[in-house]
Amino acid sequence: MGRPDTTDAETTVLLADSRGSHGLVRRRRSLGVLVVACLVCTGAGAGAALLVRSPAQVAADAAPPPRSVLTAPVEQRVISQALITRGRISASRHTDISAGPSADKEVGRSVVTKVRTAPGEKITPGQVVLEISGRPLFVLEGALPAYRDLAPGKRGDDVAQLQKALRESGHPTGSDPSGVFGLGTRGAVTSFYRSIGYEAPTAETPVPLTEEPEPGGTALPTAGNDRVPAPAVTVFPMSEVVFVPSFPAHADEVRAHVGDEATTGLLSVSSGGLTVEGSVTPQQKDLVRPGQEVRIHAELTGRQFTGKVASVSRATVSAKDGDQEAAAENYTVKVTPSEPLPARLNGENVQLTVVAASSEGEVLAVPSSAVSTGADGLTAVTVRKGRTELRVPVTVGMSGDGFVQVTPVEGARLEAGARVVVGVQPGTTVGGP
Repeated sequence: MGRPDTTDAETTVLLADSRGSHGLVRRRRSLGVLVVACLVCTGAGAGAALLVRSPAQVAADAAPPPRSVLTAPVEQRVISQALITRGRISASRHTDISAGPSADKEVGRSVVTKVRTAPGEKITPGQVVLEISGRPLFVLEGALPAYRDLAPGKRGDDVAQLQKALRESGHPTGSDPSGVFGLGTRGAVTSFYRSIGYEAPTAETPVPLTEEPEPGGTALPTAGNDRVPAPAVTVFPMSEVVFVPSFPAHADEVRAHVGDEATTGLLSVSSGGLTVEGSVTPQQKDLVRPGQEVRIHAELTGRQFTGKVASVSRATVSAKDGDQEAAAENYTVKVTPSEPLPARLNGENVQLTVVAASSEGEVLAVPSSAVSTGADGLTAVTVRKGRTELRVPVTVGMSGDGFVQVTPVEGARLEAGARVVVGVQPGTTVGGP
């Protein structure tokens, strides 16, 4: 069925409705355009406000930020004047070990057959450090160097020293009197050699006769003359021992190698407690005197120790200037530590701070940069509290460690804890240098 024909009146109404709808759309579209235009104008105005600045604003933005005032507290402290130099830790005694003539007559050549120690190694009493032509070279404690072979019947301080070293190594000398090489000492020598893995040496040595034995000593054979040949007896040869004054001991330098001729300078041994030795110039030596306190800073370990100046002595060292060698004058400063230093510090280079002078107890002190002299000629410090600054006249005393002793003049007041001006830090801009 077809749609009924529309009347003229209905057509008129439809046309009117269509025109009304199109008008509403146009009005809404116009309103939207107007809103967008307003927003664009607003943004443009804001952008222009950011870009367009007055000359005063430009100058204000270019000015540096305000400076910062640097302050530091007034302190109660001990002030000391110090001299800083370098030093080296080493043992108090150094001994060069060399090989003497062999006691064994069958040895045709004296050569190094074993090296039993290494540089820096700790050496204990009785330790074998080298072997020369199959025989030991060991270290014992004693201040007197070995200068002769010892055998039954020998007497002297060197015998007493040997007896003491044997006893301390665990080999008693029996009832032999001190300084007399008797049966007990001979047994101790034999026992000692056995403990280090060698046979005790023997020799056919004629011995003196005695009509009567010494108390506690060994009776020796008698005859019609004053000396008789004796059978082979145990001896203690000087070529097989090195005496050092004290222990602990360490091998400083080992120059011997297996197969080398056993002559002089095979190795060096340091013994005794560790000491410190530094050096100062002639201009500095008047600041250093025996008895002054010394701070010892071991930088490798970060530890710090104290000591006293033991001596200041003149020393001449060689210095090269191009191709020419000249003698430079220096002064050696020996330092005795207040307590024993750890053995592992032997040979370490350290910083030495010699306290040349010190205030008697704590004094009022400020950083050196806090003290200034005004146009009136008065020395003063500037105390800052909040934004207020007050200039306080002072007299200055000892200076050291970056501080200076200050005493407020009569009528002025300055206390520990107050903040004094030490400088002004210029302002910096963000991202600036």
